Amino acid sequence: MIKVSVFYPNQADKKFDLDYYLGQHMPMVEARFGEACREASVEVGILGVAPGTTPAFIVTCHLTFDSVDAFQTAFAPHVAEIMGDIPNYTDIEPVIQIGEVRRGPLLQGRGRDGDATHLARP
Repeated sequence: MIKVSVFYPNQADKKFDLDYYLGQHMPMVEARFGEACREASVEVGILGVAPGTTPAFIVTCHLTFDSVDAFQTAFAPHVAEIMGDIPNYTDIEPVIQIGEVRRGPLLQGRGRDGDATHLARP
């Protein structure tokens, strides 16, 4: 299983229209990817690691697929539409990472499906 993560760095004097992103862009992305996208989540940054600091990323998006091939097959026919929509909600250049989701003994029984992004420490 792989996770495609899209990070929008929190930069001064940059715009990000969260209403458009959540109401227009993400529903379009989910519709284009269809069943190939197993899970999608959006996180809105609220704090940095220290109290009162700004988050490193204003928004992050995480999309889960069975494989890199499944992602590429779903993305390729729609790349121009999806990427072309970015200027409608932000002037921030997104940082994209594709990672392999790993599960192990440490994560068993913790969080939703043992996913490291949902790990709850005692």
